[in-house]
Amino acid sequence: MMNATMARQMAEKDGFIAALDQSGGSTPKALGLYGVSEDAYSNDEEMFAAIHAMRARIIKSPAFTGEKVIGAILFERTMDGEIDGTPTADYLWDKRRVVPFLKVDKGLMAEENGVQLMKPMGDLDALLERAVAKNVFGTKMRSVINAAHKDGIEAIVAQQFDIGTQILGHGLMPILEPEVNIKIADKAEAEQLLLAAIQRHLDTLPTGQRLMLKLSLPTVANLYKPLVDDPRVMRVVALSGGYSRDQANSLLSANTGVIASFSRALTEGLSHSQSDADFDATLATTIDSIFEASRAG
Repeated sequence: MMNATMARQMAEKDGFIAALDQSGGSTPKALGLYGVSEDAYSNDEEMFAAIHAMRARIIKSPAFTGEKVIGAILFERTMDGEIDGTPTADYLWDKRRVVPFLKVDKGLMAEENGVQLMKPMGDLDALLERAVAKNVFGTKMRSVINAAHKDGIEAIVAQQFDIGTQILGHGLMPILEPEVNIKIADKAEAEQLLLAAIQRHLDTLPTGQRLMLKLSLPTVANLYKPLVDDPRVMRVVALSGGYSRDQANSLLSANTGVIASFSRALTEGLSHSQSDADFDATLATTIDSIFEASRAG
């Protein structure tokens, strides 16, 4: 059963979702931006230990609480890890009042029809059972749209909804993330196709079921307002998608009811070598700015 207190916070509270779910492929880049170069670790275990230390430092920082950060998306290894001896998801909720989500996709397929579908997730049910056992509230899974291709976008939305329904069957809240690549020339057209496909698929959702959507900031402000207002959508959140934090915040402010779920824009300016005081001050300023942009929208 879905935790009612967590559900209320996700549906109603001002704030944003921190995306702390860099996977194996994006971890070296995230660590590099944090000031940990690739010669600082010699294998995957050491690399993941370094990123876990960074995430733990963020989560334990005084400003990282449910007052402004209403949720956080975790990588599987982070869920399986601990912070000060407490399982990460329990630490987030019990100590910080931040709702825990889990990234469940296994990466992207090769591009076809202008999109990259998610790779098969053969052991998804087992992973979802573990997530439930670890008191995780919901999940997130990402696929990518690289062109305004009607069939491709239909395929990507169909896959997201299909697996989303499987996730709902475990009592978890799915965040569907069909990301539109912000660098493509036909971004606005892709977003119109995406909106139409999502609305069609929402009509197939079993009565009483809700889900969340994580979308790129649209070219046309408030394009996704119909989704924000749809009772079947608990929340629409935005990814930063490669925009700088200032750009992302500015675009977010123009979209009513959409809140942030930023990854790189959240950690921008943080460094491994900072003193705790500097680190905490930088993160607090960042959290305030993203919170205000989420609330302004």
